[in-house]
Amino acid sequence: MGSRALSNDLFLRACRREKLDRPPIWIMRQAGRYMPEYQEIRKKTTFLGLCKTPELATQATLLPIDLLGLDAAILFSDILIPLEAMGLALEFTEHKGPRFPEPVRSDADIDRLTVPDARKTTGFVAEAIRLINQRLAGRVPLLGFSGSPFTLATYMVEGETSKEFTRVKRLMFGNPKGYRALMEKITETVIGYLEMQIEAGIHAYQLFDTWAGSLSADHYREYALPYTQEIVRALSRHGIPSILYVNGTCALLEDMNRAGTDVLSIDWRLPMDRAIPRVPPEKVLQGNLDPVVLLSTKDTLESEARRVLKAVGTRPGHIFNLGHGILPDTPMEMARHLVKIVKNGL
Repeated sequence: MGSRALSNDLFLRACRREKLDRPPIWIMRQAGRYMPEYQEIRKKTTFLGLCKTPELATQATLLPIDLLGLDAAILFSDILIPLEAMGLALEFTEHKGPRFPEPVRSDADIDRLTVPDARKTTGFVAEAIRLINQRLAGRVPLLGFSGSPFTLATYMVEGETSKEFTRVKRLMFGNPKGYRALMEKITETVIGYLEMQIEAGIHAYQLFDTWAGSLSADHYREYALPYTQEIVRALSRHGIPSILYVNGTCALLEDMNRAGTDVLSIDWRLPMDRAIPRVPPEKVLQGNLDPVVLLSTKDTLESEARRVLKAVGTRPGHIFNLGHGILPDTPMEMARHLVKIVKNGL
């Protein structure tokens, strides 16, 4: 990790549950299509090209810091980058999003997958991290990230974003041995990928288990949680904060807590004052404004943001964020206003 002292370490102090005058704020998908400046960068290449070009990924990462004054930067990339390195062709289309033209459907498909050397296959990510930290010059910490194994498996097996997740669940229930083999390869890949990010200089990492909410609590415990736990255990020796985000927190919160991360990111469906009694006091909470509120009025945004702040109250260890990624049609002015609300407190 970079040795440069941070001029704004509010995010890291919140991760340590220090008593603060206000919570730090960053926003999931904070560099994205809602920013005209991002659209300009995006015109220069494809989405995957942007992820794989360190200079452009650096420019995108810095936009929300320069334009919104957030308290943490997050690497501009995509959770599917390491899966391409495992040997799956990956396509992105503007309207349908990511797609694997040759999804993983059989034992032979699973056998063909490799556990890549992250430095050799995704070294552009490490290069971007070094460049971002150089340009940030210690202004704020930099977060790295990866998808959690279950969410990554859904894309590999379904071939694209899914609503019912029938193929991956059929693999889970119908071929548990094949499913375990797939998950073990993904887990090893994620550990190597995040190790590389840590060596390159990230200050914390977030695991996105976006589709774990499609599982019951019993199935989450059996088919997803052990692999997330393995990643957190493997990376714990580095001593940097870890965050787990699940979209669909309500049913899984107690089990998310068992994953071992320092921070639990709560989606917008569960009010913070209901989440707090369900987690130990040593856990840091992140979240959890509904992203759609940013499409409403300033008055509504103020009352909804304050609802979150009031629900957390004086409990130490809160990072303000949305309950999911910021929406592409969010007005920049509303994003700026949210930062102002959080920075000015109640």
